[in-house]
Amino acid sequence: MPTIISHSVVAVSSAYGFRSGKISLKFWILSIACSILPDADVIGYRWLYIPSYDFFGHRGFFHSPFFAALLSVIIVFIFYRKEGIFSKQWWKYVLYFFILAASHGILDALTNGGNGIALLSPFTNERYFFPWTPIEVSPLSIKAFLSQRGLTVLKSELLWIWVPAFLIIAFLKIKERPSFHNK
Repeated sequence: MPTIISHSVVAVSSAYGFRSGKISLKFWILSIACSILPDADVIGYRWLYIPSYDFFGHRGFFHSPFFAALLSVIIVFIFYRKEGIFSKQWWKYVLYFFILAASHGILDALTNGGNGIALLSPFTNERYFFPWTPIEVSPLSIKAFLSQRGLTVLKSELLWIWVPAFLIIAFLKIKERPSFHNK
């Protein structure tokens, strides 16, 4: 899996793409939480001894687009009640939070290690990787992360996640400038 740092970088760059002007603290927090929440299944793996290949195991149901859809609807229902249910703005928020939550499983499927991702859960618990896996898989323990292995992971994420995310932010910031629109 990529680190929660990189999942958060995706959330930050996505927030710039979704919202213009001032972005509320609530929106920032929900965006980042939505992008990292699928890794809460590590709690079950580490402390409840849920096996990796279990339905609720690490990279299981909580990494699926199905869970991303449920999570996005719940977030919008709880935190954006002022938006009329099924209104255009309501659907925009649902889609935005869905993309963030789904990005987690997609990024994990681009890593070069682990058991794969249950992308089709709850319909099947089979685990998948994409054919191209350029991102180094992050170790689960803090001790292993604070080693040469962790540095290798961060270099990989810098290249494959952070640079593209920051290029997107830079493009959006340039596009927002009044001089860009006047030409």
